[in-house]
Amino acid sequence: MTPYDIVIIGAGPAGLTAAIYAVRANMSVLIVDQLAPGGQMVNTNEIENYTGTGRINGAELSMKMYEHTQELGVAFDYKTITGITDNGPFKILASEEDDTKIVTHAVIIATGTIPRKLGISGEDRFAGAGISWCAICDGAQYRDKDVVVIGGGNSAVEESLYLAGITHSLTIVTMFDLTADPKVCGQLRALPNVTIYPYQEVLEFTGQDALDGVRFKSTKQDQKERHVHCDGVFEYIGLEPTSNAFGHLGILDDMGFIQVDEDMQTTISGIYGAGDVTVKKLRQIVTACSDGAIAANSAAKYVEKLKGETTP
Repeated sequence: MTPYDIVIIGAGPAGLTAAIYAVRANMSVLIVDQLAPGGQMVNTNEIENYTGTGRINGAELSMKMYEHTQELGVAFDYKTITGITDNGPFKILASEEDDTKIVTHAVIIATGTIPRKLGISGEDRFAGAGISWCAICDGAQYRDKDVVVIGGGNSAVEESLYLAGITHSLTIVTMFDLTADPKVCGQLRALPNVTIYPYQEVLEFTGQDALDGVRFKSTKQDQKERHVHCDGVFEYIGLEPTSNAFGHLGILDDMGFIQVDEDMQTTISGIYGAGDVTVKKLRQIVTACSDGAIAANSAAKYVEKLKGETTP
């Protein structure tokens, strides 16, 4: 089997950008992902801070990025990756059902993150049946109904603006205060159907046959407890790295994020990280794209050097 020059695991903005830069460096490139291209972008209603696009739907931007890779002839395959050997040429292992081994000179891991859960009573019971982590996916079913959003960061506030436009009432419950961009926080606070409860600990999701509310209490001195009725809940309390398949490589920090240097290289030569799955201060589409470009450039130089050393 002839190895690919570079295999990119993950088709979010980091992975798609890496593919564009890698193929333009004359590398043979394969992207693999278990889901549709776009990563978390697909689940975002509106994006307003990606340079040059103005306001754009997340699914639309995802498709534009994917189409760009296809115009350049990048190969794409749907696979669930379960591991990578720790020396090159690397063998990338897919799920047992697939029983596939992909061989490559270099790997870029751009698997992104998944939403973090609260781990409280009722969460597992109502997950997907009252509790959601994607407003653009599930928001429409709560039109003219009462909804609770848990969280106060960028994702929570941006998605709350969308939900407030279609729901009867929107209650925001957050551990701290709203910490998103001050402009969008101001827009949200000004809406007449929005109530915000800062400095709260969520205790329980209530209901018998269906979700009917959220119970929470103040973290301030009074520790006042409240129970808010709702038809649905959307959780935005942070993200966890999608990195379980790479734990054996010794490239993760204590939180499971991939540790990379300024060239996006891990401690294993030929394995790179990019995007939200890496240790970084700012997780945005534009920074993921930057990571992907750097990783691809670094990986291409690595492969060129490797081929040069093996050429008689």
